[in-house]
Amino acid sequence: MSGKIAIVTGGGTGIGKAIAGALVADGYRVALFGRRETVLAAAAREIDPSGEASMTVSVDIGDARAVEQGFDAVVARWGRLDLLVNNAGMNAPSVPLEEVAPEAWDQIVAANLSGAFFCTQAAFRRFKAQSPRGGRIINNGSISATTPRPQSAPYAATKHAITGLTKASSLDGRAFDIAVGQIDIGNATSDMTEAMSSGVLQADGSVAPEPTIDVAHIARAVLHMASLPLDANVLTMTVMANRMPFVGRG
Repeated sequence: MSGKIAIVTGGGTGIGKAIAGALVADGYRVALFGRRETVLAAAAREIDPSGEASMTVSVDIGDARAVEQGFDAVVARWGRLDLLVNNAGMNAPSVPLEEVAPEAWDQIVAANLSGAFFCTQAAFRRFKAQSPRGGRIINNGSISATTPRPQSAPYAATKHAITGLTKASSLDGRAFDIAVGQIDIGNATSDMTEAMSSGVLQADGSVAPEPTIDVAHIARAVLHMASLPLDANVLTMTVMANRMPFVGRG
């Protein structure tokens, strides 16, 4: 049992809830961050019926001040922080690039990129100040961090940027025993991928169904990354359905 302290953003549903559940099962105490307190509370009851190993923090991660307050609450309760999983994110409607509204662009950048950056800043501050110092950050990059889908410019742009954030923060964290890595996730079964069974737009303009994988596989991969000592790091990992149209020409 690890006995470590973790924060999982977007922890109330889908991949985030699966990761939080795997961490609790491994002995972590886990803070679930998200916007909707009722959703977070339901997830916490499911993964931690005793309520002893989890807490919920309702926070808009696009608000830097709110992020700091959320991290303060975790440290106030449990004394330190060992792991941050930057999982929270949102997608945009599939529309031609020129039809993306400025408001939609701003919303996606705030959720997918600014939120991850603000949480990374908050984690760095606490990792550097605590004793023993250091900790780990795992970013949810998505396969869109390297290969976009059609009509997904806002999402793909933010996920490409997450790769830059991962590399830059990994470099900046070395001297302080901070390890930063990224997991690029394919089609994991969640609310965001429900439509894939009926068909999604492909690069050649066709619409085709795509296979998905159980979120439990993602959770186990994150757990492996988190289990490494701080002098070792998985910088990038891709986990995907084996038949997903990604490698080669699909």
